Amino acid sequence: MNKTFKIYALIFIIIMVILALLEVNKKEVVDWRKNFDVNEKSPFGLFVFNQEVKDLFKNNLKKIDVTAYDYYNQNKKDAHNILVIESDIDIQSWKKILDEVYKGSDAMLIMSKMPKEISDSVGFYDSQISFEDNNVLKLTDKKYHNDFIKLDKFPSGRGFSYIKPGVQALGKTVEAENTDQANFIKANFGKGKIYIHCEPLFLTNYYLLKSGNTKYAQDVFSYLDDRETLWFVESNTKESRFFMRFILGNPALKYAWWLLLGGLILFIFFNAKRKQRIVPILEPLKNTSVDFVKSIGNLYLQEGDFHDMMAKKAQYFLNRVRLDLLIDTQNLDEEFAKKLQFKTGKNIETINEAVVLIKEAQNPYASVMKEDLARMNKLLDDILK
Repeated sequence: MNKTFKIYALIFIIIMVILALLEVNKKEVVDWRKNFDVNEKSPFGLFVFNQEVKDLFKNNLKKIDVTAYDYYNQNKKDAHNILVIESDIDIQSWKKILDEVYKGSDAMLIMSKMPKEISDSVGFYDSQISFEDNNVLKLTDKKYHNDFIKLDKFPSGRGFSYIKPGVQALGKTVEAENTDQANFIKANFGKGKIYIHCEPLFLTNYYLLKSGNTKYAQDVFSYLDDRETLWFVESNTKESRFFMRFILGNPALKYAWWLLLGGLILFIFFNAKRKQRIVPILEPLKNTSVDFVKSIGNLYLQEGDFHDMMAKKAQYFLNRVRLDLLIDTQNLDEEFAKKLQFKTGKNIETINEAVVLIKEAQNPYASVMKEDLARMNKLLDDILK
């Protein structure tokens, strides 16, 4: 192991120790939110009810995880029971449920706030009837006189402020200093019946795990006939099918899972870094032509041989004239100057001056200066532009 790997490994171990210490010293926080989720073990989840509901309905219960609208469009059912517990259901699904009840099915709706479609169809107004911290729920039937449940944690206090004639009150909220208010009713609707309970808390983990409270829940469901029951768990109570839900649902397993993933990522990172081959840097080939020309030019300037440079420039110019302009350069006379002026369109005086300088460059005995070289270079470049 190299030094870098040891440093990263030490940092990783320190982080894991700190996380472990924080986890050991962490105080468990109780989630008192009313989620009514079949997978939640928090006080106001429905985990316990979800585990026991099949026995309660004698294994004649079927959980439906699609909307009532979709289900009844695809399935034709005989008379049956319908169960909805604190779930968001769209208007079209409510209409489908009411249609099934009208044809002979029974529906039990256990919800703190009822949709207007249901209240208008059945004939009631639900509202806040209690503001006390403690409520006692009882059933009106004398045979259930001894079965009640005390709500001592965040009761909703919902109930019915009005029910139309013909609607029967099956349960009530009892308070010491106030009159009893109905919270559980039954109404005939077509060939079937609708049961509505305004306090779903009695089905949550917190209350079902208390001794004696399950009897009240059994009494409430005893009003349904002994036949197939469809429990619509779509929306916020849809049961999770994620294959990791068991691991992620347990804090200890969840932390172990994330530690395992973190360790694998670090292993892959360091292992790949250690085995990666060094890619050599290949320098591109340099174009040395410009450097060569600069070197030659500097050499001529240092030597001061302006005559030789003029001769080479003149030779290059005459070669271009022969190849590009197709003019004979053997005699640099007046005829040559006219042809060159005709094909280049340059001023005749410029061409004559350039011819004089070319002849001086070709004369090995002529005396030239730096200024002559610069002048000839400018003239020849202008002519061939």
